[in-house]
Amino acid sequence: MRAIEIRNKYLNYFKAHGHKIIPSSPLIPENDPSVLFNTAGMQPLVPYLLGEPHPEGKRLTDYQKCVRTNDIDEVGDNRHLTYFEMLGNWSLGDYFKEESIKMSFEFLTKELQIPVEKLSVTVFAGDEDCPRDEFSAKCWKDAGILDGHIYYYGKDDNWWIAGETGPCGPDTEMFYDTGKPACSENCQPSCDCGKYVEIWNNVFMEYFKDEKGYSKLKQQNVDTGLGLERMTMLLQGKETPFDTELFKPVMDKLFELQKIDIIESRRIIAEHLRSSMMIIADGGRPSNLDRGYVLRRLIRRMIRQMNKLQIDLNELSTLIDLNVDNLSEMYPELEKNRENIKQVIIEEKDKFVKTLSHGEREFEKEVNKLKAQGKDIIEGKIVFRLYDTYGFPPEVTKDLATENGMKISMEEFDKLFKEHQEKSRAGSEQKFKGGLASTGEMETKYHTATHLLNAALKQVLGSHVHQRGSNITAERLRFDFSHDAKMTDEEKKQTEDLVNKWIKEAIPVEKLEMKKDEAIAMGAEAMFIEKYGDVVSVYKIGDVSLELCGGPHVQNTSELGVFKIKKEESSSSGVRRIKAVLIA
Repeated sequence: MRAIEIRNKYLNYFKAHGHKIIPSSPLIPENDPSVLFNTAGMQPLVPYLLGEPHPEGKRLTDYQKCVRTNDIDEVGDNRHLTYFEMLGNWSLGDYFKEESIKMSFEFLTKELQIPVEKLSVTVFAGDEDCPRDEFSAKCWKDAGILDGHIYYYGKDDNWWIAGETGPCGPDTEMFYDTGKPACSENCQPSCDCGKYVEIWNNVFMEYFKDEKGYSKLKQQNVDTGLGLERMTMLLQGKETPFDTELFKPVMDKLFELQKIDIIESRRIIAEHLRSSMMIIADGGRPSNLDRGYVLRRLIRRMIRQMNKLQIDLNELSTLIDLNVDNLSEMYPELEKNRENIKQVIIEEKDKFVKTLSHGEREFEKEVNKLKAQGKDIIEGKIVFRLYDTYGFPPEVTKDLATENGMKISMEEFDKLFKEHQEKSRAGSEQKFKGGLASTGEMETKYHTATHLLNAALKQVLGSHVHQRGSNITAERLRFDFSHDAKMTDEEKKQTEDLVNKWIKEAIPVEKLEMKKDEAIAMGAEAMFIEKYGDVVSVYKIGDVSLELCGGPHVQNTSELGVFKIKKEESSSSGVRRIKAVLIA
């Protein structure tokens, strides 16, 4: 069964069970500072999981494009991916454990025709905070899970919470038995031996955690996630996702082009190419900060591996076309952005080639110094500096060292590199940990302030201004917009004055629900119009602003305080960035 067939079966099954199909949100989050990219199906639905009514109702289903980069250095093995697709279904205060489990079992065994003996499930074992989830176990037994195929695990395995506090609850996970031999008599889903593969996770949000402990939520939600690439691999009986139709055409072409045969390198190229293309199609651009840096790193890792396989870098254009042709049935945005994707990747390739040239010159300087001192070992800190400062790959340094009759102190490099990874991972976790607990009073105010800022910029600079991205924290807003010139001091003051004028006018903020076509006909603006379903929420601020948005927002502009622009700068070609604060 092809990946797109699995996706369509999933969406159609839940549609038949009263769920509305909503579009995937773009990879780049709108007004969400807690993540660099959308990392799970629930991420764009945060306001609705917190209780805000969704315009499409209480039962939703979709596929969500996701990027996670915590394990980027693991890509190349037989399972890790940075880009993946998550299938999900949600109950926003509607059905709960019994119906969720029943539908999951029926979809797996009837729609996907997985033999019941291949399925095992895990449920929460209970602790001093919350009781053992016997009810979910009973639901699985009643649905048809075999005796001996239900396991109880603690919070590390079967509990979900976003961050340190906020909505949370037990989950139940479904596992597929690959048929591989058991690693021991006690082999079970918690093993990493490869016999059991997790395929689906249903989270039951029924508690709220604060500094005092746990309490019951008024609105109980169900949030589920099923990884499409993994399910495709298992149903096709393949060893890795790279053996499925999602990657095979590119993998085959790389095999044909390579001069040296390294399977891990081919996987990295195929995976990072797909991830980069998906990010660029959703508006991403390489840079040295945040998601731009992630994209730059993906492209440069891919190019390094092409060099390793001695593949002509001019073949990038061929590989991009091959991927677009292969994946555009699933992702039409790739065809729409084909030429832009090529331009961005090839420009980044050209920059990296120059970086490599610069790194070689720096390497020669260091080697000449060492030779003058009669040394034949390059210290690990030099290898790391070449990597960290110039982006010069350690394996290239190692090759050049060998050519120069020198050795490298790799132990020292590995130590420094590990420290670097831990710092990066810690920073990434800080970026990613917000989730459901990250929308407070100030974030809500800043959401509304971005609407006023957008409207003010249109008046001051012209109707060509459109939002290109935003990032909101409790301390400030960051707003990217289309404009190709630096704002003058007078333009900044005019923008500030307009926003503060509207704040003083105490304009009510109205939430309207209507058909998307009606909203567009009214002139409502949206950053990613395609991400919205047929019924949309439109926020109206008097005659000032009309925007499609998921919220949350204040009731009246008078709640915002005083608006102050702190900085205006370039974000990327044709895009400017404003950083602003609200002062009480």
